[in-house]
Amino acid sequence: KLDGNELDLSLCDLNEVPVRELAALPKATVLDLSCNNLISLPSDFCSLMHLVKLDLSKNRLQQLPLDFGRLVNLQHLDLLNNRLVTLPVSFAQLKNLKWLDLKDNPLDPVLAKVAGDCLDEKQCKQAAVKVLQHMKAIQSEQDRQRQRKLQAEREMEKKREAEQRAKEAQERELRKREKAEEKERRRREYDAQKAAKQEMEKKTKKETVHTRKPASSSRPPQPPRQKPSWSRSVLRVLLFVLFCILCTLAACKLTELQHQPLCVSVNTLYEDVVAALQNHKTLQNMLQHNS
Repeated sequence: KLDGNELDLSLCDLNEVPVRELAALPKATVLDLSCNNLISLPSDFCSLMHLVKLDLSKNRLQQLPLDFGRLVNLQHLDLLNNRLVTLPVSFAQLKNLKWLDLKDNPLDPVLAKVAGDCLDEKQCKQAAVKVLQHMKAIQSEQDRQRQRKLQAEREMEKKREAEQRAKEAQERELRKREKAEEKERRRREYDAQKAAKQEMEKKTKKETVHTRKPASSSRPPQPPRQKPSWSRSVLRVLLFVLFCILCTLAACKLTELQHQPLCVSVNTLYEDVVAALQNHKTLQNMLQHNS
């Protein structure tokens, strides 16, 4: 059915498009697929970029492929009497489109108003221009929304990064403060240990000094005693000796010790002394007077 650059596949009761066979015919720039049972077009249909005129009227197409805009060489498109509601956003890329028919489709009201009736050649050309402008506006709006979304995502990412940096900085500051507190605590412990050690050394040194000092040094100072004179000392000694002699003589004269050898010697000596003293006249008179 190839006639020059035209390929007629209308009224063939097709349920799907033979894309592989069509791709093998790059000279077929005009393709007629009208009056078939096509419900959808495969995604690889958009690889037929050599198409200039395409007739898909009177099928049951519910939607076009998302990348339908790849058919950049398309100038004439007939979509009469299908089940299309919307067109893909990529439709705006069909910059060479000069003729478009969207009649008898359950189009979105806005799109239907833009497309118009396409009752003659002029209206179909105007439909192509208006629909392209409409789809470009939608594409621009979607691009803006996409940009806003990307911007929001970038701002959110920046915010998360800023929060992460703030959190990390806070954690670093916390670790730094904890480290400083730990260092200060160790320093205080070291100072306390050093002070205790110094106090212990001072106490030990003090105890050592006290141990070495004489016992008298710990006593409170006493007033200096007056040294007794030599004569008084001699007198005291003589009195003490005399007292001892009298005590001994009394013990040997008056007690039962008079029969002891020592007392016998003492008594004999006493009697000798008395006898010698009696020979002196003065003493004799004194003794007689006293007796």
